[in-house]
Amino acid sequence: MLAAWRVLLAALILAPAYFNARKKFGDAPFFSIIKRSAVPGLILSIHFIAWVVGARLTPGANATLIVTLMPLVMPFFMYFLYREKLFIHEWIATSLAMIGIVILGFSDVQISSEHFTGDIICLVSMVLFAAYLALARSNLEAVPSVWLYIVPMYALAGLSSLLIAAVSGPVMPNLDWYNLLMVFLLAALSTVIGHTALNYAMQKLRGQTVTLMNMLQFVIAGIAGFFMYNEQPSALFYVASGFIVAGLLVVILKPR
Repeated sequence: MLAAWRVLLAALILAPAYFNARKKFGDAPFFSIIKRSAVPGLILSIHFIAWVVGARLTPGANATLIVTLMPLVMPFFMYFLYREKLFIHEWIATSLAMIGIVILGFSDVQISSEHFTGDIICLVSMVLFAAYLALARSNLEAVPSVWLYIVPMYALAGLSSLLIAAVSGPVMPNLDWYNLLMVFLLAALSTVIGHTALNYAMQKLRGQTVTLMNMLQFVIAGIAGFFMYNEQPSALFYVASGFIVAGLLVVILKPR
């Protein structure tokens, strides 16, 4: 249910951009674009469902750490799909970022048989996330506007999730203001801004650059937690953040 509504609302919010692009590129083949959106949409649906399930079965630190391991997976997809190999500075940047993740994991991650199932589900979700982003490059190159690809993909992901929700449980959240606000923010911020930006970036940047930049979310989450909830990060958080930011600087500032 949560997976469904975050992307259905995202598709609704972006609908004006889609119809404007459809008007501008009226000769773009509708069914061909829908076919390109279908597989990534289904993968995104399964990713979101798996993430919600896995994150509830393991501590938040475990789930966050696992999703930041995507730079270890993305090179395989980029090579298999596009024969894109890592440059030396990308290996260095990835190594620095992974040192940061190891430091973060040393302080926060709980290794326990009790959390094993949740960890595995989060790991599967992370691999699906990488696959869905990797597919964005070839699909976006084949359509004249990002909106013609993104909006149908969100809609298809939402409808797929809603069908699964109809079989497995409720299809509507509790209609209190807090629940509605949280679902809306997942749609408007995490999906409309976050996922759309990641898909667009996959067309313009190398895959490893996008996944390394995506790791910055854990640093931002730590800062947000401090100001919103007065959560005090451990000293190792700052050390880990330093390594990750150093990796990002290597991959961003390296001259072409």
